[in-house]
Amino acid sequence: MAIQAPAARPANPRFSSGPCTKIPGFSLDMLSDAPLGRSHRAAIGKSKLKEAIETTREILGVPAEYRIGIVPASDTGAVEMALWSLLGARPATMVAWESFGAGWVTDVVKQLKIEAETKTAEYGEIVDFDTVDFNTDVVFTWNGTTSGVRVPNGDAIPADREGLTICDATSAAFAMELPWDKLDVTTFSWQKVLGGEGGHGVLILSPRAVERLESYAPAWPLPKIFRMTKGGKLIEGIFKGETINTPSMLCVEDYLVSLNWAKSVGGLKGLVARATANAKTIWDFCDAKPWIANLATDPATASTTSVCLKFTDERIKDGAVFAKAVAKRLETEGVALDVGAYRDAPAGLRIWCGSTVEQADVEALLPWIEYAFEAAIAAQA
Repeated sequence: MAIQAPAARPANPRFSSGPCTKIPGFSLDMLSDAPLGRSHRAAIGKSKLKEAIETTREILGVPAEYRIGIVPASDTGAVEMALWSLLGARPATMVAWESFGAGWVTDVVKQLKIEAETKTAEYGEIVDFDTVDFNTDVVFTWNGTTSGVRVPNGDAIPADREGLTICDATSAAFAMELPWDKLDVTTFSWQKVLGGEGGHGVLILSPRAVERLESYAPAWPLPKIFRMTKGGKLIEGIFKGETINTPSMLCVEDYLVSLNWAKSVGGLKGLVARATANAKTIWDFCDAKPWIANLATDPATASTTSVCLKFTDERIKDGAVFAKAVAKRLETEGVALDVGAYRDAPAGLRIWCGSTVEQADVEALLPWIEYAFEAAIAAQA
């Protein structure tokens, strides 16, 4: 008997985990105010960059004494700036439970050759933060984009820590509450939760991080795009919109449009609620189906943005082949694009549920996942 395809389809099939889907109702006409062909150092360019920084602070609730800078090379560039500029003053602890966290371990241990303890966990789990020594400099991701797990809160990070906390929050910022008093360096790219264009990162520094920058000079040379101090003092201009290199004013305009949309849906509270509702829709689906499950083993640490799923049916002969077949069918049907698991992660699906995704589209996708699953099971036979 032929398997019946669902009648309804997601209005927007874009569930990629980065770059992520644009804000609802997006059109290129929204970018008409971009100062194209103008210098980013001209008054209009500086004002746009300053507005982006100030609106970021407003929506995320970043304390006034924290610096916010727009930096090159997306979240990766922001993290690298922090690692190369701040580490080495004291021992470090590298905390990793997915591929990007593992990448930071490689940079610190093999490239910078810093004395560091490495704590890891399998995909779908996180490291027990109660075992981490926060008198060392601690590097970790808040949300595992490739593993579908997140830090539930900052309770385990002591207020009187001696080391710095360096947090890659690229799939968390704007969709999850971040405890700013527990974070000394926070990085993200606006291509994730707000669906902005790629290539730009955001770096947020606490006063403790600034103090480290002004009192410590690494033993290694720093590339120009990593340098945040001059003569032992922070280059304040970086955190007022005077970027290290030339930004795309079209991308900045796109970010401003996304920020204004964020305010229209209730700011951070509204953004968090949208992502949480999207993720819960999938969690409830998994609870009702015996053949699919959340990769996250503990509901308390399950991501609300990058929801990673695994197939659990005993009839599946080759997990990797099966998962690719399901993802391929969803793409061929035009109902879900770019939903295969990350290449280093366990076989399965990865559905982006960030704040720009509409819950109705998630709801419409789920019957198609079941349809693709049944079709793949039949194809095996």
